[in-house]
Amino acid sequence: MLGVGYWGSKQLRVMRATPGVGRVVAIDARLPLLSGMAHLLATGEGFTSLEAALPHIDAVVIATPPASHVPLGLAAIRAGKHVLIEKPLATSAAGAQELIQAAKDAGVTLMVGHTFEYNGAVWMLRELVQSQELGDLYYLDSSRLNMGLYQSDVNVISDLAPHDISIANHVLGAAPASVRAWGRRHVDPVFEDVAHLELGYDHIGVQAHIHVSWLDPRKVRLVTAVGSKKMAVYDDTNTEERIRIHDKSVYRSDGRVQYHHGAISSPVIRFDEPLAVQARHFVDCMTTGAVPRSDGASGLAVVQVIEAAQLSLAQDRKVLLSEVSGLPETHTGLIPVPAQRAPVSA
Repeated sequence: MLGVGYWGSKQLRVMRATPGVGRVVAIDARLPLLSGMAHLLATGEGFTSLEAALPHIDAVVIATPPASHVPLGLAAIRAGKHVLIEKPLATSAAGAQELIQAAKDAGVTLMVGHTFEYNGAVWMLRELVQSQELGDLYYLDSSRLNMGLYQSDVNVISDLAPHDISIANHVLGAAPASVRAWGRRHVDPVFEDVAHLELGYDHIGVQAHIHVSWLDPRKVRLVTAVGSKKMAVYDDTNTEERIRIHDKSVYRSDGRVQYHHGAISSPVIRFDEPLAVQARHFVDCMTTGAVPRSDGASGLAVVQVIEAAQLSLAQDRKVLLSEVSGLPETHTGLIPVPAQRAPVSA
């Protein structure tokens, strides 16, 4: 586990409980100073550098600041290690492509931590859209709002939007062709703390709207899918009813706008911690050679949108993703059921 801060410590906990993982070590230059972590150095369960840890591990989970993802990922890959990198995969499409090529050359697994692609409620929303239970999909609308946490190295788009971009790509089974972004800096003089993105999935006639903010009094984690027959709302803060299906629609009849108001239903969704599902999938892929659901191409697709959004923000215009780099293939298969595995060390 490379980087044991807020998110890395969660990854450390989950990896320790993942079947097939024989040993987990912590890697962080701050390890001697971290409460409850310093003792790991004496037991051989902790290292202060990736270089020192490499001879003792089979795989690396990288949970460090985004700017370090490419150099650290390349170092691990070139040492023959399987790699899971937290979102975003890289800070540029070129960096993401470099990681993809390096993993291909080394014959190792490269996976990105798009945790929501391992969330049962997101899978349910995808099924509702893909099966056309909602009818023809009109648009997706996402809101990810909170009071903080301000980052010192990136704006709110790079920090929060990767979640919603990966959800949109996963639910739609596609990547957008264009992005338009606008935002404001209210508190920080350098980085935007409120932003809106409009993603154009032109080839399927759908738009996705994303609102992200570090400056809102509420914690909001909502995705709304609006179709011609029904509408569905995914609320990640509602542990009892993460998905609500509204039998509501608007249509034209005899030249007039008509409204249909039906019942609201909430399907039962089995909850498995997405981070744990993701960890099991990573171990399965690295031991069987299967292609991860959130593979390098998936990570690249998200990075391309982020890069295009930053360009749109700077130039105040719609940006085609072809301006950033070529679009990757999308992946729509189900998550494989993990088979029996030999123990590994991460």
